[in-house]
Amino acid sequence: MLDPQAKVFLDTLKGRPSNSTLTVEENREKNKELRKLAGPTEPVAEVHDLMIPVEGGEIGLRIYKPEGEGLFPIFIYIHGGGWVLGDLETVDVPCRNIVNQARCIVVSVDYRLAPEHKFPTPLMDCYSAAKWVFEHAHELNGDSEKIAVGGDSAGGNLAAAVTMMARKSGELNFVSQVLIYPVVEFSFDTDSYKENGKDYFLTYESMVWFSQAYLEKETDKGNIYVAPLLAEDLTKLPPALVITAEYDPLRDEGLAYAERLKSAGVPVTSTCYKGMIHGFFWMSGILEQGKAAINEVATYLRTQFQ
Repeated sequence: MLDPQAKVFLDTLKGRPSNSTLTVEENREKNKELRKLAGPTEPVAEVHDLMIPVEGGEIGLRIYKPEGEGLFPIFIYIHGGGWVLGDLETVDVPCRNIVNQARCIVVSVDYRLAPEHKFPTPLMDCYSAAKWVFEHAHELNGDSEKIAVGGDSAGGNLAAAVTMMARKSGELNFVSQVLIYPVVEFSFDTDSYKENGKDYFLTYESMVWFSQAYLEKETDKGNIYVAPLLAEDLTKLPPALVITAEYDPLRDEGLAYAERLKSAGVPVTSTCYKGMIHGFFWMSGILEQGKAAINEVATYLRTQFQ
């Protein structure tokens, strides 16, 4: 059954235009309205923004630090928004919550967005950001041997792909990955798409629109760094927390990826939040289960960082 709090939110969306009927700029402006759903902003010991060089330009990082002496573990967070929307502000509240609850540094990544920057640019930005964090961990008062990566939705897709790139390069050794209702394939034909592909916030139509904005060509959908679920070999990837939502079109692919990781010998914690919709993680101001998911992520990270 749909969570009553989620139903109240969905009722407020009735009559609103879909992503595919708006321009990119209109979508980005509309997306800013969702920030207020995150709830109150918790203070943390320190927050600062900086720019780092990446191939073809530079990107922003927002670094949150907890109270205390350090060295602190580090969680690299990659925001969602279909590779087109979202920014540091969208996930500011959950990042702050995680800093205080997990007692770790959080580095939020402001990667370049599609369609101005199509695949693989957003992914390469995230990988470059992760590499920068490993190389500068001690300057941040962080522990380079205790670094995790994660994200929600498109950010979960990018986080999963970053761990696969890191496995291939051997450059970065993550202690864990946190995938919150991640996109891990592009067939759009699972049971959860059929059941939840309209009227539950994220729609089939929107996902098609996002994928067209992100990918240069149709054949990119077969690239394992676009669709990690298609990878034949998922061994030797970091332990994973995979969070899914019952009324999310992305539910089944997230659950399938969790099972594939388990089958490959990767330690996995998989939680499907009953009655929840896509995006609930950063709606903790209006959804109690959003708070619960943030708590689960923080608890999981504390355990992995020990």
